[in-house]
Amino acid sequence: MQNRPAIVAVGRTKFGEFYGKEPEKLIEEAWLAASKECGIERKDLQACYMSDCFLPITNKLGLEEGFLSELTELHVPMEVTRSFSAALLAACHAIQAGVYNTVLVGGIEKMTDRWDKIRDDLMLLDDPWSYYTGGTPESNHELMLRAYIKKHGINGSDLEKLNTALAQVSVKNHANASKNKYAQFQRKITVEQVINARKAANKSLGLYDFAPISDGASALILTNEEVANKMTNRPIYVLACGAATDYLNYPAREDLSRFIAAELAMKSAFETSKVAASNLRILEVNDQSTVMEMISLEDLGLCSSGTAWKSIYESYINGRNSYAFSGNEVYVNTDGGLKANGNPLGATGGAQFYEIYRQLRGEAGERQIKIECDQKCGGVLEFEGFGTKAYATILGDRSN
Repeated sequence: MQNRPAIVAVGRTKFGEFYGKEPEKLIEEAWLAASKECGIERKDLQACYMSDCFLPITNKLGLEEGFLSELTELHVPMEVTRSFSAALLAACHAIQAGVYNTVLVGGIEKMTDRWDKIRDDLMLLDDPWSYYTGGTPESNHELMLRAYIKKHGINGSDLEKLNTALAQVSVKNHANASKNKYAQFQRKITVEQVINARKAANKSLGLYDFAPISDGASALILTNEEVANKMTNRPIYVLACGAATDYLNYPAREDLSRFIAAELAMKSAFETSKVAASNLRILEVNDQSTVMEMISLEDLGLCSSGTAWKSIYESYINGRNSYAFSGNEVYVNTDGGLKANGNPLGATGGAQFYEIYRQLRGEAGERQIKIECDQKCGGVLEFEGFGTKAYATILGDRSN
């Protein structure tokens, strides 16, 4: 590919509740971390792409591009999107077209500043029709789980195993986050705690099945291949970015047990990159709930429909922090995922790319996964809304 986009540096903040920090302090922290890593200065940036969902609401901040211009003291082209993956996709297109050589991609969110209203905003973003009928941000996840169970005829002891498998997703992600200094929750939990929280709520999914509301920022520096090789001897290449869209109204979709947008986006990414699903040994997926991580494994083509829970349950029985698919060990959400790492919407995808970048470069510390293959590849799946828009990105340590 001509002008192959490459990531040369990444930066992020810790995710959590930062009432006392202004948005500009968070994004500045993430940007400075990335800039110091590759020795780049603001004057070297030719454009900026930033993502946020709620800054105009939570912080009464309009025209975010102007906000970023003030922060960087730059007058270069700047654009704002709703998700980090969307910002990265736009930046990749610009790099490939030869319009820019070096750009900043960033994400920022301050969701806890409007805790009392953010849950309403989240449901309106996910599915306004469900919201108007009294749905909560968690309701569609429960409906999806029911649809999955019904479609695949899961009952009896298998249903008990599936519920345990979902609990294991949360346990695994909390264990991974305990090794991540940037994670919002750095404590381990047990399967029993997850199940007991469901019983206390008298629901199929409980407190430990959902990602939190978070604040935070993330950033990366994207260049073309020629510039990347001058800045670092280990760039990470963007091999493909796939995207797809589904109906906003979740109950109106043709299949409530999966995210067709994720499946289509990943198929596009596989076709563009010529990377097979079996080559992806490390993934960051959108686990806004434990159900979403389970179903994403199927949507991304790692296993057949209705079987992901079996691999997750097997990992629980054997005490592994990975899933086995067709003889391959696949590591998912090694940073703790949205569940434990945190979920500041505009910055969430940036943390996912941060983790894959570190893993492919062998810089993940205690979380480092050994990947034995000629070309190391990792994947990122990010959603906007409840699977309404899906972005599937494949990163690799080689350009071809």
